[in-house]
Amino acid sequence: MSARLRRAWQRRGPLARALLPLSWLYGALVRLRRWLHARGRLQSERLPVPVIVVGNVTAGGAGKTPVTLAVVRHLRSSGWRPGIISRGHGRSSLGDADDVRPVLPDSTAAEVGDEPLLLARAAAGVPVFVGRRRAQAGRALLAAHPATDILVCDDGLQHLALQRDLEICVFNDEGVGNGWLLPAGPLREPWPRPVDIVLHAGPAPAPAPGGALQFALRRSLAPQAIDGHGQHTPLAALRGRPLHAVAGIARPEDFFAMLRACGLQLQHSEALPDHYDFDSWQRLSSKGLSLICTEKDAVKLWPRHPDALAVPLQLELPPAFFAALDARLARLTA
Repeated sequence: MSARLRRAWQRRGPLARALLPLSWLYGALVRLRRWLHARGRLQSERLPVPVIVVGNVTAGGAGKTPVTLAVVRHLRSSGWRPGIISRGHGRSSLGDADDVRPVLPDSTAAEVGDEPLLLARAAAGVPVFVGRRRAQAGRALLAAHPATDILVCDDGLQHLALQRDLEICVFNDEGVGNGWLLPAGPLREPWPRPVDIVLHAGPAPAPAPGGALQFALRRSLAPQAIDGHGQHTPLAALRGRPLHAVAGIARPEDFFAMLRACGLQLQHSEALPDHYDFDSWQRLSSKGLSLICTEKDAVKLWPRHPDALAVPLQLELPPAFFAALDARLARLTA
């Protein structure tokens, strides 16, 4: 059903039209919630340091986490002392609104979520906290790391309880699809809506919100994979080797297609739900099959299958994007 819906979201066909009444109800709730925040009926908290939110307005994967990592690395190189906050999708304590915790070197994905764990390992030295209430996570991070002078929120464009100073909206190559709200279309909220910067993997989404700067991004696989022991294997060395590819991400077929484009032979490709925990997962018993996965899946697979080969996703962002980010931040601190 998920794959069928994704296809339906790209055009205004019979299935999408049948779901329109539910979209109207959803849209009314979205507008009501935004109105309540604007009137102060629902609380919205400002933190004592600038907050950048990296999010999207469409359902499914858009590449927010790699963008968050790129932004954090740029901030560090520019002299900022950033911290990262996240909801921590997929963690076992997500239902507890008061559960706020740091992402530590020995944390597991079940405790903190796969994407925060990936961010903490990739951005070594940058504090990462998770909490369903992002403002609460931000306060906890600042209390534990008082030198932090800027926060980057991985996801949360619709989390209006946290006030933000700069919004970066990320689109995958499907853009806004048919332009309708969930469940008739992919939009979580009406588009266009005000944001500061738009990043898009496909054509620039139209119409563009007034004042927003738009930049194209490019995604590709790294030329080498890494296993749980830290050993690197060039992708070229995997050509001709039978592979079992697994992906528990929002758009698994994209990962499989990128592997095939690198000349790899996928004898078996296994698409799993986003944030899949792998607790009950059974590896294929076929001998000679090498296991290959995404970095996001690797943090959950490596404790049981350290030989799994994770292929990092590389993100190419234009220098003009970072210049625009610096200019916006300069205005905030002037």
